[in-house]
Amino acid sequence: MFKQRQSSNMAQAGWTTLALIYHQTVYNLRTEHRNAVVGLVLTIVQSALFVVVFLASYSLIGIQHSPLRGDFLLYIMSGIFVFMLHVQTVAAVSASHSISSGIIKHEPLNAAVLISGAALATLYRQTISCLVILATYHLAFTPITIYDPVGAAALFLLAWFSGCCIGLIFLGLRPWSPHGAKVLTTLYQRINMFASGKFFVANTMPNFLLPWFTWNPLFHLIDQERGFLFINYAPHKTSLLYPLWFSLAALMVGLLINFTTRKYESISWGATQ
Repeated sequence: MFKQRQSSNMAQAGWTTLALIYHQTVYNLRTEHRNAVVGLVLTIVQSALFVVVFLASYSLIGIQHSPLRGDFLLYIMSGIFVFMLHVQTVAAVSASHSISSGIIKHEPLNAAVLISGAALATLYRQTISCLVILATYHLAFTPITIYDPVGAAALFLLAWFSGCCIGLIFLGLRPWSPHGAKVLTTLYQRINMFASGKFFVANTMPNFLLPWFTWNPLFHLIDQERGFLFINYAPHKTSLLYPLWFSLAALMVGLLINFTTRKYESISWGATQ
């Protein structure tokens, strides 16, 4: 109990870190609800409600057919699933840890483990939610066909990675201005309700509107995701590499901010909160 843990080699150190990330991920999943299964069900219900609300909105407007040659509900779900994964990952990573929290005082834990646990917990919940809803729709309502499932899964993971990188920036800003960082995180989520492009198809947009959306990596991710889902859709106004380069740049900026913050951050900063 009172012995200092030491790893004899790199393999043992890597295994210990992976074990810590696993347990931290499980801890994050269990903190959402007392019962882990109920927590997953609530996540599925939340995503399903988003789909139902958007379907009802389109029906009220009078749009009952997909602007793409494919299943209308799959078109709606393609935007919602990527959007939910991205913004919830940003929120989870940005609030993953603080130097003044009690759990960080346990020696084996570190910032990388806590960030990884928060990100993986979100990925697990949203992936299960996506698979359950798609399987239910496919088995209970109408069969669906995904043109390139491997590419669609890769874009889904890239949306998660992009959320991790952007959330890392907000995480580094949080110790300097906790309320300001929370406001920026919420603002980013609200802006993406419209700027993500999940309401419309990028190929049908007029060119004068594109500069308002092309800055957003999520806009490219959702449009490119539809290119992998539908055989009859080829994205022309978005880039597959832009979200990747944007995410890598955000990762470098986030690491620089976090390393600088860790040099100056003090437990006393949270005394007045």
